[in-house]
Amino acid sequence: MSMDREDAMELLEAVLDKLDEGIHVVDSLGRTIYYNEKMADMEAMRKEDVMGKNIQDVFTFSDGGGSTLVQAIREGRATENVKQTYFNNRGMPITTVNHTYPIRRGGRLLGAVEIARDITREERLQANMLKAPTTPHTFETILSSSPSMAEVIEHARRAARTQSSVLIVGETGTGKELVAQSLHHASSRSLGPFISQNCAALPESLIEGLLFGTVRGAFTGAVDRPGLMEQAHGGTLLLDELNSLSPPLQAKLLRVLQERVVRRVGDVQDRAVDVRIIATMNEDPLDAVAAGRLRKDLYYRLSVVTLFLPPLRERMADIPHLVEVFIEKYNRLFHLQVEGLQASVMDRFMHYSWPGNVRELEHTIEGAMNLIQDETMIGLHHLPLHLRRKLEWAVGGEPADSRGEQGATNSLDAQLEQYERAYLEQVLHRHRGNVSAAARELGMSRQNLQYRLRKFGLTRRR
Repeated sequence: MSMDREDAMELLEAVLDKLDEGIHVVDSLGRTIYYNEKMADMEAMRKEDVMGKNIQDVFTFSDGGGSTLVQAIREGRATENVKQTYFNNRGMPITTVNHTYPIRRGGRLLGAVEIARDITREERLQANMLKAPTTPHTFETILSSSPSMAEVIEHARRAARTQSSVLIVGETGTGKELVAQSLHHASSRSLGPFISQNCAALPESLIEGLLFGTVRGAFTGAVDRPGLMEQAHGGTLLLDELNSLSPPLQAKLLRVLQERVVRRVGDVQDRAVDVRIIATMNEDPLDAVAAGRLRKDLYYRLSVVTLFLPPLRERMADIPHLVEVFIEKYNRLFHLQVEGLQASVMDRFMHYSWPGNVRELEHTIEGAMNLIQDETMIGLHHLPLHLRRKLEWAVGGEPADSRGEQGATNSLDAQLEQYERAYLEQVLHRHRGNVSAAARELGMSRQNLQYRLRKFGLTRRR
C-alpha cells in the first residue's frame, strides 16, 4: 500500500530533524516554510518564532551582504561554503558555513533551501586567542626573592636575546605563562603578536585547523582561514601543555620548527612563517618521552633552551610577599580594606606544601576575601573547610600533599620515586656531587638532572 502525501511529509520531516546540519527553507517571498530541529538549536530559537515569518523580520544581518537565503531568492543562484555571521531575535551572534540553493519548478522560482554548519564556537575561540593579554607581564612583575627563581629569570632574560624555541617545565600553577609572556616582551619580537593556546583544551579535530589553518573545501564547512602559526607571524606562539598534542600533530609542529613553513589543512602549498615557539609542560619531559606523550625528536628540538620553574614549596620565603600582593589586588576588585593574615594563618601557610603552587595561593586569598565582612584580617574561619584540615595536618607534621587528605601511600608511583631518589643519590655520591659528571653517566642533560634533584630535595649535593 502506497504512503499518502501527509504521511510521506511527516516521515521526511522526522528524517530531516535527525540530521546534524541545520535545514532552513523559505518561499519566494522569504517566509520560512521549513526549519529543522538542528537549525533551531544552532540559532537558539523556537520553531514557532521562525515558521511563517520573513527571515529578515526574525534575524539581523550586519555584514553588509544580507542573508544568503534572501540572496538565493533575489539572484537565483547557488552559493557553497559561504561563512555568515548574523544575530537572532535576542541579539545573540551566530556564525555558520552555508550551502544555499534556489528551488525551481518549470523555470519558476519557488524559494530557497539552506544547509548550514554551526561554527560559532570556533569563531569565538579564534577571537579570544587573538586578544592581547589584558595585563602584559614582564620579568619585573615576577614576584620572587628565591635564588632558584632568580636563576630561571636570568636564563630567560638571556634566551630573550635569541630566536631559539624555548621549553618551560613546571608544575601547574608555577607561572609558566607569566614567564613566557615576560620572555616575549623582553625580546625583539615584543611589537609582534603574542598568542597563547592550551593544547589540552580542544579536541584534535579542532586544534589542527586552529594551529595550522584551513583551506576552503578541505572538509565540510571548511573556509580559507590562517592558523595560529600564521597569525603569530613576527611574534610568539605559546603552546601550553604541549604533551597533549597527538604524535601526528607534534610531527607537523616539528616540521614548522625545522623548515619555517606551514601547510594548512587540505592545502598543497607551503607558506613561510616567522614565529617563535614557546612550549610548556607540567611534567618531566623525559617521563613524557618515555611514556610516548612527547616525540623524542620534538623534545630535542625544543630543549635547546629549557627552563625549569621551581614549585612554591621550594621558595616558601616568597609567600608573605605574594599574599600581600594578592590581598592588595582583591582589595581593589572587591572594594575591601583587608590588611593581611592573622599570625596563625600565616604560620600554617608557611608549613603547607601548596600542591597547586602560586595559583592555589591566589585562589585561597580570593576565596577568603569573598567571605570577609567587616574584618580587616583573614582568619582560619575565612578559609574553606578542606583547606583548613590540610593546614592543620601540615602544622601537626602530617603529610598534606596533592594526593589527598590521607597523605602518602605505598602506591607504585611512590615506590618508583623512592628507587629513583636512591639511585640518583648513589650516582651523585660516586661523582662526589658533580652534577655534570652524574648527568653524563645517566645520559641526560644537566638541566634535567637538576630538575630531578630539586624534585627529590637533593639540591644540597651540588
